[in-house]
Amino acid sequence: MLSLAYDAARANPKRVLFAEGDEDIVLRAAISFRDGGYGVPVLVGREDVHDRLRALGVDDPESFEVLNSRVYGRVPEMVEFLYGRLHRRGYLHREVERMVNQDRNTFAALALALGEADVLITGVTRPYAQTVRQIQRVLDPKAGCTPFGIHILVGQSHTTFMADTTVTERPSAEQLAEIAIQTAGVARRMGHEPRVAFLSYSNFGDPEGSYLDRIRDAVKVLDAQGAVDFEYEGEMSPDVALNPAMAKVYPFSRLTGPANVLVMPGLQTANISAKLLRELGGDAVIGPMLVGMAQPVQVASMTTSASELVTLAVLAAGGIVA
Repeated sequence: MLSLAYDAARANPKRVLFAEGDEDIVLRAAISFRDGGYGVPVLVGREDVHDRLRALGVDDPESFEVLNSRVYGRVPEMVEFLYGRLHRRGYLHREVERMVNQDRNTFAALALALGEADVLITGVTRPYAQTVRQIQRVLDPKAGCTPFGIHILVGQSHTTFMADTTVTERPSAEQLAEIAIQTAGVARRMGHEPRVAFLSYSNFGDPEGSYLDRIRDAVKVLDAQGAVDFEYEGEMSPDVALNPAMAKVYPFSRLTGPANVLVMPGLQTANISAKLLRELGGDAVIGPMLVGMAQPVQVASMTTSASELVTLAVLAAGGIVA
């Protein structure tokens, strides 16, 4: 399922910023990314990055590009850029200077904003939500989009996309509809024909509840658009969405087969489900993948392996996750 992304990355190599370039796991990912021919890694770090690469067995560590905020010539430009964004949000000029000089995520996001690279990868040293907040001080969402996260569950006989698993606590009906559209696009770019289920504890009104309107209204939002090019249905429970025997109980459902895009009703259920499946399930889990930023940014989890970092970088560089 990843072959399209790897082929696309090799065909059009990109410059990828690895924001935590003083971490061994990140350096191993950068080495693999370059050796695989997927693009050019740009490491954010201090003076010892090349020594760390040498210790990892790299024969030519100086061939790796390193951006160091202590000596980088565009730091004053970065400070003014960020101060222009934050001065009416309670930040003093000296606070912005400190952020640019000392915070790797801020510095790396600014380097991306100023065109030093095409993609940014970060996340292994700080909690996910904290990292996203730092990135969003510098970079904007796509116009009309709310950023969200996707986990991909890969089993022997299925590939399932789950969203939003990382960002918005209680998405509105319009946000749920947009999450469905964007996630369906990711699924299609990865070679799957999307069938979207808006998940709930309720199946088409049974049982009734106080929190179903947003899910039902999301379906109505897609209905009103009229030009949606994928199947979608809801509200429904996971077994009805995924189990053909259960689906037969509801013959009016518009899904022609098991759903492969699961739009979750809120962040609590989505994040808990994704992490439970990673820890207890038999599927391989890819993600979280951040969707909806104006520039390609991926925020890994703190337990991400080097190979998973490479996968995130390839998905972003290959244009699969946008």
